[in-house]
Amino acid sequence: SIPKQAKTVRFLHVAFDTTGDSFLAGDHHGNIYVFDISRNRFRLVQKTGQACTSLAFSLRRTTEFLVALADYTIKCFDKDTKQLVSWMRGHEGAVSSISVHSSGRYAITTSSDTAQLWDLDTFQRKRKLNIRQSVGIQRVFFLPLSNTILSCFSDDSIFAWESDTLFCKYQLPVPDCGPRIFYKAFAVTRDGKSLAAGGRSNLLHLWCLDTKQLLRVIQMPTQVRTVRQLEFLPDSFDGGASQTLGVLSQDGVMRFIHIHTCKLLFHVGSHDESITTVAVSPNGRHIVAIMDNGSVNIYSVQSLTQELNKPPPSQVAVVSGGEADQDFSNLKVKVRSEAVQRPTKSSGRRTQVKTLRPPAGTTAEDKENELPAGLNKKRLVALLKAFGEYPAKYRMFVWRSLLCLPENHAAYSSLTDKGLHSAFLTLHEKYPIKSHKLLRGLQRVLSALAHWAAIFGEVEYLPLVAFPFVKLFQNNPMLCFEVVATVIVNWCQHWFEYFPNPPLNILNMAENVLAHHDKELLQHLVDCGVTSQLFVWPLLETFFSEVLTRDEWLKLFDNIFSNHPSFLLMACVAYIICCREPLLLCSQKQDFEYFFHHRNNMDVGAMVKEAYQLMSSTPADIHPRAMLSDFTPLTKGQYPVFNHYPEFIVEYQSREKEKIRLQEMEYLRERQEVSAMRADFLRRQAEEEVFYAQQELLQKAEEQRRNILSQEEERLTQQRAKLAAMKRELKVKELELLDTTRRRFLKHQQDLRASQLQRLDQEISRKMTLYDQETAAAVQDLEVRQMEMEVQRKQLEQVTNTLLTPYQPHLLHSALLPFVLVHFFPIWDEVMTLRALLQDHHQPCPSAFTGITASLPHTDTHTVYYSDSSQCIYCLSDGEGTNSFTTARPAGSQVLCLNSSSPSESTSTNFSLDRGRAQLDSSERELLKEIRELRQKLAARAKEGSSASSQSVHTLSSQ
Repeated sequence: SIPKQAKTVRFLHVAFDTTGDSFLAGDHHGNIYVFDISRNRFRLVQKTGQACTSLAFSLRRTTEFLVALADYTIKCFDKDTKQLVSWMRGHEGAVSSISVHSSGRYAITTSSDTAQLWDLDTFQRKRKLNIRQSVGIQRVFFLPLSNTILSCFSDDSIFAWESDTLFCKYQLPVPDCGPRIFYKAFAVTRDGKSLAAGGRSNLLHLWCLDTKQLLRVIQMPTQVRTVRQLEFLPDSFDGGASQTLGVLSQDGVMRFIHIHTCKLLFHVGSHDESITTVAVSPNGRHIVAIMDNGSVNIYSVQSLTQELNKPPPSQVAVVSGGEADQDFSNLKVKVRSEAVQRPTKSSGRRTQVKTLRPPAGTTAEDKENELPAGLNKKRLVALLKAFGEYPAKYRMFVWRSLLCLPENHAAYSSLTDKGLHSAFLTLHEKYPIKSHKLLRGLQRVLSALAHWAAIFGEVEYLPLVAFPFVKLFQNNPMLCFEVVATVIVNWCQHWFEYFPNPPLNILNMAENVLAHHDKELLQHLVDCGVTSQLFVWPLLETFFSEVLTRDEWLKLFDNIFSNHPSFLLMACVAYIICCREPLLLCSQKQDFEYFFHHRNNMDVGAMVKEAYQLMSSTPADIHPRAMLSDFTPLTKGQYPVFNHYPEFIVEYQSREKEKIRLQEMEYLRERQEVSAMRADFLRRQAEEEVFYAQQELLQKAEEQRRNILSQEEERLTQQRAKLAAMKRELKVKELELLDTTRRRFLKHQQDLRASQLQRLDQEISRKMTLYDQETAAAVQDLEVRQMEMEVQRKQLEQVTNTLLTPYQPHLLHSALLPFVLVHFFPIWDEVMTLRALLQDHHQPCPSAFTGITASLPHTDTHTVYYSDSSQCIYCLSDGEGTNSFTTARPAGSQVLCLNSSSPSESTSTNFSLDRGRAQLDSSERELLKEIRELRQKLAARAKEGSSASSQSVHTLSSQ
């Protein structure tokens, strides 16, 4: 780890280049470093600013690398120039892995919801894989040295696609036996032929991609509960078929195992210094591990495997109590794991391994007792006699060593590739097994045996022989097959010479041994009519699985596999002798049948001890050892030919069974046809019955619907009547509303007219007020004029009296007349203005203003006439008496004299307007009277109109 500002920056991902001498490492700050292992140096090549989720460093251009970032993008950088080459977007989730094609041209990026194929020359997306939300993607990657894409999903399904056309090439079958593994980790060998898959289990599946078959199931130690990562360790001399697989589990320890021998070779990491992710160099020389604390550890594979080529240490140490002491009661032994234990932290000193070597003087017999796994059979037998059984933890390992299993993977694959044998297709009908996994495992083993030797397809009791071993080795079908085959070859010698009958010769051997050791029991069995086929054969054909519990059976076969094949017959005789008392109490044949097919209260330890006693005390002439050969293991590479049976009988029986099978198939075919015809007849009959039933239902439904229709029509009629009543009510309401609206409108019109009358009254009042004001002003003006004329008259009189003499009256009249006219006639203009004002009110002019006549004391009379336009006409006339002038109006006008008619009266001119004021007041009163009459007429008309409208509305509403 690299310190930065007093904080530890954790590394997240690593990736090797094609040479394997340098690798990339990205931390959670987004810094990308290149580590050169050969030169022991590193350098910073990029700062992305955000954490990386995956790295790839195997492109066509060796200086470029891909980085998947936390913002769901993928960027391509150049490590030398430190420049951004391209930026690829398209994922909606974090990219969990980047797989680069072997050519370096294409790359596949995988997230939880999609996988995308990129062209690294143009950095364009070529394809996009979308899936349902319910099925997530675990990983999509290229197979090495091919154009095949492997896609692994969360439902354990694996598909292979052609990268160019994306055509589905094949699908690996989902294992239907055993618990689901929930694949999460995958690894492929360099040759692309083998695939390892693991998940939430301590089981690993090893697939052969050429045959699309599951080669084996590897069970990891119990400490492994979940597999996080798988990596094959390449070897320069294996041709790409890697044999070493690294398994990183949830405890942070990566264990490297041999996939064929299933042996633990070495491990890295520990509980205190756990590993989170691992990268293995392409050349297989280095392993880079990111630790849980964020640091990076680099391991040398050569140092880790330097002790693998050494001879294995002794697995068993025996401590004896003294010289030549054969008492094993005080024997103590400790069995150590075969795995090479290493320190968690590397140190400068090389780990020392101490190997226990055998004594110098090794005999030929000891060499025969040496087993392939480095065990000594003689020591194992001594251990077995001391404890009565092997340790449960190492029992399978000891059995594999005792039986010398060859583990012929290729030979076993050739047998399983032939598929299920026809003899065991209906195995579940005769042997109903609840566990589907056990049933499939049993079918697989029996089919392989039948393909190995034809007789095993005809042996009816073979499932009984193989079932306990299938149940014991259910996770490793190849080992199960080899165990059963080894048992058949060695412990089932001469069983098939009398096929299809039971092995009478073997049963006679057991009967002879029983007769030698317990004649009374044998005689009782003979007296009860019970032969060896009833008291020996049930034990042999089931290998004691029906009469012993699991633990008892394991203890028994610990001893059987550790001794001569004749020990099996001695165990049968020992079982009978140990059950002597209950057998002597039985007398019925069915009681004996029940006894030898069910469990009984018997001590298996005593039975084994009795078997060893029989092995040592039985005479040689009747001992089965003389008839049975010694243990013969299966050959390495290919399984031996098994022909210890009457071939003609097996072939004849096979032919007969095949003939019977064909006849049965023909019968089944005819039966199927008859069944199909009967089923068709029954189907048609059922269809007819269903048709008639449907017709009845339809008729009932039609009647029901007719009733419903009539009810609906009746209800519709009622609704129509209600609707008509509602319409009438609505019409009445509408008429009432119209009447109300009309009344409101009439009231509005009445209010409008009243407001108009009110405005007219206000206008009339305003005009009357204005008239009164103008009249008062005119009166005031007339009074002022009168006063002025009075003053002028007096001035005139004074002037006249002063200037004119009495002798010049005519001159006075003639000279002063224009002056008098000029000063007097403005009074008439005021009078005419008042008359025009009265005419604006459409009132006739008062008679007092029709004419004004002025008389002067002279004899000449001057007359002034006014036309309709108030234009003055001046006229002079001579009279008999005095001269005078007159203002005249048209015909009918009255003449007002301005002076006294008598010259003898006072010399002062009598000019008074009192008479005119009286006439004006009378005219004013007449005008006001006429206005009042007009108002009364308008009010009467308004009342008549409102009464008429209300009468019409009442008439309309009554209608």
